[in-house]
Amino acid sequence: MIAANIWHFWIGVVLTLAAVATVVALVAGYMKNVSSQRYPGKRQNDL
Repeated sequence: MIAANIWHFWIGVVLTLAAVATVVALVAGYMKNVSSQRYPGKRQNDL
């Protein structure tokens, strides 16, 4: 039963890291989207 506890621990670590990475990516994407609308660059002048 020790192996089961070890595997559950590492699965929890992997899922936690994946969740944290997902939240960071969502926040970064949101900030990029908001700042690109607030400060449009040369690319958006053509539209």
